[in-house]
Amino acid sequence: MTKTFLLPINDPEAIPAAVKIIRKGGLIAFPTDTVYGVAADPFNPKALQKIYAAKQRPDEKALPALIGGLDQLGQLVATVNRSVYKIALTFWPGALTLILPKRADVPVELSPYPTIGIRMPNLAFTLALLKQTGPLAATSANSSGAPNPTTADDVLTQLGGEIDLILDGGATAGSTASTVVDLTEAEIKILREGPISLSDIQKCISEE
Repeated sequence: MTKTFLLPINDPEAIPAAVKIIRKGGLIAFPTDTVYGVAADPFNPKALQKIYAAKQRPDEKALPALIGGLDQLGQLVATVNRSVYKIALTFWPGALTLILPKRADVPVELSPYPTIGIRMPNLAFTLALLKQTGPLAATSANSSGAPNPTTADDVLTQLGGEIDLILDGGATAGSTASTVVDLTEAEIKILREGPISLSDIQKCISEE
């Protein structure tokens, strides 16, 4: 059993404490523009395994990643074409997860597939955190199959004792998870419906 600490996001120690835990292979939870996420170092296989264990998440489900800027995309993604950049510039930061080809050195614990899901959240604190930590493997901070967490108390109820730190930013703006879109093939596919529609994405690409 892990002792779970809570810190408000406006505490001066919030980001430094989170960075220290990530560097040591621990787990943190924090608010995003959709729901609270639980996160670990995406390049640390043991830390990634802790997310699966904490959430009781099936091993075959890949973990998505969050980035704090487009400059971090290349750390996880093998190739980025013009359409991907255009979509990213249009909808990021925001509630859109892009499925892209992963780099060869990305751990199988992050994704057992040749692809990876990437998102840039639209919340100032979370972007500031990600700029300090670098990319994070992050998924909703709930037990698998349980309701999406929209408060720090939700996270504590579901994952207390399993994670090291919860950063409390109050209630998140929305309980709907991001749209997930597969951009690895010529035909764009929506894998999970969310706030951004297929027609929104298609319109973005078609506009010059």
